[in-house]
Amino acid sequence: MHDAPRRVRSRRMFVGAAVIAAMAIGGTAIAELNRPNVAAAAASCSAGYVALTFDDGPNAGTTNQLISTLRSAGATATVFPTGQNATNNASLMQAYKNAGLQIGNHSWDHPHLLTMSQSQMQSQLSRTQQAIQQTAGVTPTVFRPPYGETNATLRSVASSLGLREVIWDVDSQDWNNASASQIRQAAGRLTNGQLMLMHDWPAATIQALPGILQDLQARNLCTGHISSSTGRAVAPPGTNPGGGTGSCTVSVSRGSDWTDRFNVNLSVSGSSTWAVRIALGSGQSLQSSWNASVTGTTGTLTARPNGSGNNFGITVYKNGNNNTPTATCALS
Repeated sequence: MHDAPRRVRSRRMFVGAAVIAAMAIGGTAIAELNRPNVAAAAASCSAGYVALTFDDGPNAGTTNQLISTLRSAGATATVFPTGQNATNNASLMQAYKNAGLQIGNHSWDHPHLLTMSQSQMQSQLSRTQQAIQQTAGVTPTVFRPPYGETNATLRSVASSLGLREVIWDVDSQDWNNASASQIRQAAGRLTNGQLMLMHDWPAATIQALPGILQDLQARNLCTGHISSSTGRAVAPPGTNPGGGTGSCTVSVSRGSDWTDRFNVNLSVSGSSTWAVRIALGSGQSLQSSWNASVTGTTGTLTARPNGSGNNFGITVYKNGNNNTPTATCALS
């Protein structure tokens, strides 16, 4: 898997010009960019959340169309701009932010970082952190290495800057001249908690996006953001995953612990009609549950009442990760 090889990226000016000609945005679409984000309001989200990710932006020819398409579908995404592009397109960085998109770090100018020294890696990531802070007013917490190339040194550098490294589960192959229909087909493989690699600049990606969003909605999957603690797709901040109004809270405590698994006890207060999202750590999976109806086995689980009250629990296989999952609650 590769993340936008240089030979493809070099044609961006041509691609951008073609998209501008074919997909010009009118005043109505521009106004759309300034509305607050609404995350997949039409879908039930009962199948969970996935992260649509777009690397290498922002780009003058495609970014506004990308944002407009997401906004019109009530969807969100995670973008991974380079520091260089962020600096050169400050207004589009603001458009990312205003649309409620999660903004990650994708290095300064998309090099092969593993050919660099640790100090050079540090410069690539820290300069990008500063550029995104200056142009969008946010500090990224997730980092995608160019080309998906990584090692322990790079992960250590990212961690020192407060960044969680994330790769992807599904590669759209849009960097490799995949057609719009092929990109849409690739998105059909997404499941709860997973991330899909796409890019900000290919015309085929922009063309495929409306169909991708329709297909996700039909499968009751919602678009989410990437958790900096687990690296998996979760409900965006401020989203009510249950779709109701009001609020509830959930407390999480560690239960019995064995070599390969452990119990987690959860207690909900504030309502008896709730939906709890439980974010499992990387590698972890659900073994069993009690006193609630739980969907999903990895990534983000969804728990709902089954008539047994507001106290329930799960048993989690560690699979090398001993961290206690986190949880959020909303009314269903």
